[in-house]
Amino acid sequence: MSAGIIVVAVVLAAATAVGLWRRRNDGRMRDVAERTEAAAPALDPAEIGVTLGTRATFVQFSTAFCSPCRTTRLLLGQIAGELDGVVHAEVDAEKHLDLVRRLDISRTPTVLVLDARGHIVRRATGVPRRQDALAAVALAVSPA
Repeated sequence: MSAGIIVVAVVLAAATAVGLWRRRNDGRMRDVAERTEAAAPALDPAEIGVTLGTRATFVQFSTAFCSPCRTTRLLLGQIAGELDGVVHAEVDAEKHLDLVRRLDISRTPTVLVLDARGHIVRRATGVPRRQDALAAVALAVSPA
């Protein structure tokens, strides 16, 4: 077997592993590291341009040319329309770089789920799954 074929096989195996890992983790809602009242990151309504929901708020960071952002916008808008007290806000990441840096947003779409006080309780990078988004709202309503 030639060295070229071995290199191609290794590259294909590595690309497949990365693809499978990303497929498994993309859109998964994750806990925010610190959930204590004093340490939980919070957002002010003025920072995101909407009044916070009385139950929960989805904050979606998007960019103009992000195709998955459109899917995320539709999903979160639908959920917010179905549930009382849930709001969806979309933030243009390019126009709010200070907020992007402060919250360590590395790609779009990134979705933050806030409780009624603006504390971040869950976070997802990529298009979230509907059931995960609904579970995040439930967590925001009754925090741990």
